[in-house]
Amino acid sequence: MNASGVHCTNLDELDALLNEGVGAVVTKSCTLEYRVGNPEPRYATIPYGSINSMGLPNNGIKYYIDFIEKNQAETDKLIMLSVAGLSKTENLELLAIANQSAAIKIIELNLSCPNIPGKPQTGYDFDATESLLNEAFAICKKPIAVKLPPYFDMAHFEAMAEVLNKFPLAYVCCVNSIGNGMWIDTATESTVIKPKNGFGGIGGLFIKPTALANVRMFYKLLNNIDVVGCGGVQTGQDAFEHILCGASMVQIGTTLWEEGKTCFERISNELAEIMNVKGYNSINDFKGKLNEI
Repeated sequence: MNASGVHCTNLDELDALLNEGVGAVVTKSCTLEYRVGNPEPRYATIPYGSINSMGLPNNGIKYYIDFIEKNQAETDKLIMLSVAGLSKTENLELLAIANQSAAIKIIELNLSCPNIPGKPQTGYDFDATESLLNEAFAICKKPIAVKLPPYFDMAHFEAMAEVLNKFPLAYVCCVNSIGNGMWIDTATESTVIKPKNGFGGIGGLFIKPTALANVRMFYKLLNNIDVVGCGGVQTGQDAFEHILCGASMVQIGTTLWEEGKTCFERISNELAEIMNVKGYNSINDFKGKLNEI
């Protein structure tokens, strides 16, 4: 499936995804109202990946709910609503609105938006995450999933898993971009994106080792919560590695941005060929079965 934020902001992009070889679709993370996002340039292709500081450009929650209500009954692909309020209050308002729509099957709550100037990531505050989820499940009866930032310390994996295990989450998505990286154009001696003085989220092949580690740790630490892998998926082999670490589904971000929606069929075919060579008939034959030496 697509990673939220890529090829899913407007109706043309979302319609195109539904007609491609995706297993599911997730909308752009939305706020209550339309947001133009950060100033351009806010995305740059760099060696081994990308850097971006988009600033949550989106068309507002009603736009995406309208799309889901129009299309979910007519497709066998699950369309998930992603929400990313700029405050706890806004997140709860978004969830309350989404709860009203019978067409919405899963809500992905983005706890890891790293590119809003002056706004911290909820996912790095374990107490704030628990408080938000407590209130979220009290007001919203839809299945809720969470999109997480990358973690780098074993104690942080364990602390977040302890919080997440308290809730009946549909899945956790690991990971969003690595926040506050920088890339330099030496010819111009300049940053390559404008917002936040050049600081932005790093995605693409750069982050695959971090993404795999996060998928693996949460697969081992969570109780009966699926893990969705995201980060550095360019080929079927990358997808295979995510599943081997424990991912039940794989999201594609930078590669989708760079290559376009045909990447889904290519990567799926490459994954199928690897499975065929290894004699696997389904992902359950190897999901989570990574050998640790």
